[in-house]
Amino acid sequence: MESITFGILTISDTCYHEPVKDRSGPRLKALIAESFDNSQVVSAVLPDERDLIQRELRKWIDRDDVSIIITTGGTGFAPRDVTPEATKPLLDKDCNQLTLAIALTSLKKTKFAALSRGVCGIAGNTLVLNFPGSEKAVAECFEAVRELLPHALHLIGNNVALVQRTHAEVQGTFQNTPALPQLLKRDHVCPHKTGAGDDIDRNSPFPMLPVHQALDTILDVVQRNNVRKQQMDLLLSPVNIPPFRASIKDGYAMKSSGFSGTKRVVDCIAAGDKVNVHPLQEDECFKINTGAPIPTHADCVVQVEDTRLLQRDKYGEESLVDILVEPKSGLDIRPVGYDLLKGDKVFPAADYSPVVYKSLLASVGVEQQQYKPKVAIVSTGSELLPPQEPPVAGKIYDSNTTMLKELLLYFGFDCRHQFVLGDDLATIKSCLSNLFDTVDFVICSGGVSMGDKDYIKPVLEDLQFKLHFGRVNMKPGKPMTFASRSNKYFFGLPGNPVSAFVTFHLFALPAIRWADGWERVKCSLPIINVSLLNEAIELDSRPEYVRASVTSINGQLHASVNGNQISSRLQSIVGADVLIHLPGRTAAKTQACAGEIYSASVLRYDFISRYE
Repeated sequence: MESITFGILTISDTCYHEPVKDRSGPRLKALIAESFDNSQVVSAVLPDERDLIQRELRKWIDRDDVSIIITTGGTGFAPRDVTPEATKPLLDKDCNQLTLAIALTSLKKTKFAALSRGVCGIAGNTLVLNFPGSEKAVAECFEAVRELLPHALHLIGNNVALVQRTHAEVQGTFQNTPALPQLLKRDHVCPHKTGAGDDIDRNSPFPMLPVHQALDTILDVVQRNNVRKQQMDLLLSPVNIPPFRASIKDGYAMKSSGFSGTKRVVDCIAAGDKVNVHPLQEDECFKINTGAPIPTHADCVVQVEDTRLLQRDKYGEESLVDILVEPKSGLDIRPVGYDLLKGDKVFPAADYSPVVYKSLLASVGVEQQQYKPKVAIVSTGSELLPPQEPPVAGKIYDSNTTMLKELLLYFGFDCRHQFVLGDDLATIKSCLSNLFDTVDFVICSGGVSMGDKDYIKPVLEDLQFKLHFGRVNMKPGKPMTFASRSNKYFFGLPGNPVSAFVTFHLFALPAIRWADGWERVKCSLPIINVSLLNEAIELDSRPEYVRASVTSINGQLHASVNGNQISSRLQSIVGADVLIHLPGRTAAKTQACAGEIYSASVLRYDFISRYE
């Protein structure tokens, strides 16, 4: 269908004054971009003021291009929750069933959804939906209506042909479109098609979840450890920084009342010296280094550049200098506690960067035991050979354990154990059982597909793990599996190296960061927009995450896909700066073309390979 423009209106007093705290609006943008490759978004953040909300809604409704408006926030019982009251007078038609669909979906998640008063309706040619304000709630509500939105717009726009086509598909008649069944069969792989996985029906028993739903499931299950955040919140500095008045410059410490002119140099003070309490006359000064303690009787420092050396003594030491500027009280002195006062919070905000965290602790002389999620890596496959062993006929070298270990280290986490296991049920079961006695996470590659030697899922069930999902609607990485038992978590990545590479970044890394206490918005890789440089790329039926290098051309980011993207070809990660999010193929969109803008997950810190 044609381009859809969404309006996203975040309604919150808090977010209006501190936009950085708005997580629901950005989450909706990401969900829309992932679900509709032909979408545009306009957005705004407003306080809980009925007149302001209504004015903004009216402005968007009057625009010809805004087809759907989603508000988030202000639908509860609090006195300032007025979003429904601002919305209702603008609606020409109520959409009570949409409201009901959203409510039923939310109630499956939490009984508190009954306290939301959001409304849905049509204003002119625009569909308006009220969502609650939490990030989790907007994701659940969007999922409830996502598949209905295109057909709703066809109905609102009176697009008879598309309406009839949709009805025909639903009813299975296809009377007026004889070629449509073949078209749908070619362009669509049903993500919900499941079977018994046995000899009669060999389809996997697991439905293919959308990527965002799989990640939501993971982050809902994994328990966040708040110890480090609490430590950062509660840590007060035991010292002043600096603990003494310190010189900001190399220069001369003196009394500001002595004016400029000739002064005798009575001593030299270096960084690390004790505070000099020697009496000081107005025509005297101390030579002083940057960071050194200011003498007790001095109140300013004149930098070397504003002086002239007049005389040295017989030992070659400076004895007489000319001060060329008028000294001013406090000049180039850091007062006691200027950087950090004793008793002040060491961390103004939680920051999980090891550089920041460890540096600030060191600056106040504090050591804290640092909890990190314990992670083990397992690679399965009887064909695998550890890299340090000589070649063997019929074997291939295992790269996954090395790759996953290095990725963990790159992102600041340690690998406690790593194993390469053959396809043996008893061995796999024994290894996983023992590992979960000592680690929190096991990241395993291989053994999660539909082969007769894929033992991972049966082993997990024997070990009393709950399998939350066993397939994801993505390429590469369809067999991606996630399971848990109490506070133990298992990631079953596909065995192909690139599939393991992609699914680690999209699922395992965010989960480990979440368990480490990171803010949810920072758990996933950063996402940027890139312009495609390749002439044309055939789209797959599943959304695809392709490895690409980034070039900055006149300040604009462009991306080139790195050759053959087959999931066994590890070389495609060479020079890979980003994962481009390509949408699944549709009848209307079969190729990604040069110049089109796509979202991309940033894989590494130095993510621009070339500048032109």
